[in-house]
Amino acid sequence: MIVTSLLDTDLYKFTMMQVVLHQYPAAEVEYRFRCRTPGIDLVPLIGRIREEVDALCSLRFDDDELDYLRGLRFIDSDFVDFLGLFQLNAKYVRIEPGAKDNGEIEIVIAGPWLHTILFEVPLLAIVNELYFRATYPGLDLDEGRRRLQAKIALLRDTPGYERVRIADYGTRRRFSRDWHDEMLATLRAELGPQLAGTSNVWLAKRQGLVPIGSMAHEYLQAFQSLGPRLRDSQTAALEAWAREYRGDLGIALSDVYGLDAFLRDFDMYFCKLFDGARHDSGDPFTWGDRVLAHYEKNRVDPRTKTLVFSDGLDIPRVMELYRHFAGRCQLSFGVGTNLTNDVGPSPLNIVIKMTRCNGQPVAKLSDSPGKAMGFEDPDYVAYLRKVFGLPSST
Repeated sequence: MIVTSLLDTDLYKFTMMQVVLHQYPAAEVEYRFRCRTPGIDLVPLIGRIREEVDALCSLRFDDDELDYLRGLRFIDSDFVDFLGLFQLNAKYVRIEPGAKDNGEIEIVIAGPWLHTILFEVPLLAIVNELYFRATYPGLDLDEGRRRLQAKIALLRDTPGYERVRIADYGTRRRFSRDWHDEMLATLRAELGPQLAGTSNVWLAKRQGLVPIGSMAHEYLQAFQSLGPRLRDSQTAALEAWAREYRGDLGIALSDVYGLDAFLRDFDMYFCKLFDGARHDSGDPFTWGDRVLAHYEKNRVDPRTKTLVFSDGLDIPRVMELYRHFAGRCQLSFGVGTNLTNDVGPSPLNIVIKMTRCNGQPVAKLSDSPGKAMGFEDPDYVAYLRKVFGLPSST
């Protein structure tokens, strides 16, 4: 059994789920799996994936886990009470070979948002681990340990970077659960305060680390259906978040419609209300410079705000970004696959993204064309671009 606790997921799944419970409990959604790595045959794994999903759906939160969640300042007691009754249901998940007969698989998750939101991260972790077990059985992890030690030494021992803090964001694309646990324990022991925490709630609890996260793309995408009108969907999502958390968890995700659209909507009110913004696509230096200039234009001191970088980072990239932005704002870095799946074999680039909400298509445009989602309905994507005043292609 690969996933043994429902806490073995990213914190933002719980923070978004709480909003869903309180504000949109009747929303119906659909998610779809996509492997962006070409030439990968996942069809032989379908039976094992189904078995692991069944095992995942047998899990319940135990009292110790519920007490841990209850101790997080932004988690409400009624939400924890709901989780005490919660259980995932395999009837919402369909797994079968893709129509093209080329090794691709189709995973569709469809049902109430409240009851499907927790599938994404553990399902991706399951697919990853089963693939690497099958493709590289008994792989010696000494190479991964050597690479990890080199990263630690670079960050810890290079003069001028003592104040750089990184967090682990790599649950969904990890090599394995055991490596994730070992890797994080090594970082904790050797980086000390330079390790800010982890997005993984189970490992945060297990290792005494800070759980980190706020919102993901699916949250803003859903408001393309839930919002008052499409053009106002981004502002509606940010308003709903502010209603829920009253200034807490104040990092806004900036790339569901691209940076131009984000800055148009992120007005002085949001600049002052939110603690900062997270980068997840496009050139990070250009993004950061533009966001800081936007704060200044709106009479907000950028040094009081946080820029979170989380797009495909490795340690040298973290250090470049720190060198460029240090002293101009607060900084946070989330490193994912480069920590949890850099043990020798090339990692998979797999995602599960929301594609529909309440029967209507939703999409992510992104500042990186390869990270856009919405190919199931190109007409809708074209319409979305038009509504947000974006060019027809990037």
